[in-house]
Amino acid sequence: MARYVDGYVLPVPKKNIDAYRRMAQKGAKVWRDHGALEYRECVGQDFKTKWGIPFPRAVRGKRGETVVFSWIVFKSRAHRDRVNAKVMKDPRISAMMDAEMPFDARRMVYGGFEVIVEA
Repeated sequence: MARYVDGYVLPVPKKNIDAYRRMAQKGAKVWRDHGALEYRECVGQDFKTKWGIPFPRAVRGKRGETVVFSWIVFKSRAHRDRVNAKVMKDPRISAMMDAEMPFDARRMVYGGFEVIVEA
């Protein structure tokens, strides 16, 4: 059975990277506690490209922002659905959702993906 990945791309003000990192570390613990296989959060450094659309433009990046590229790996889509249902009921996530986010969630890009190549 093919693995499944939830992917995220979001703009984060550079001044908020430390706050975002702290939030992401807590999130990683919650997702892993509920069965996620991997949890990654990556902060952008190189967006110079001669082709395609750079991530900052895709998320309508503003001056003073960078982009975070994140993904969570699951056994399957059904596994993702079970894990995410548990995560959304976890009080640690509820507490984070009640706090002010260190990024603009309205410009976050998200999707679920079936892995078709794994090397």
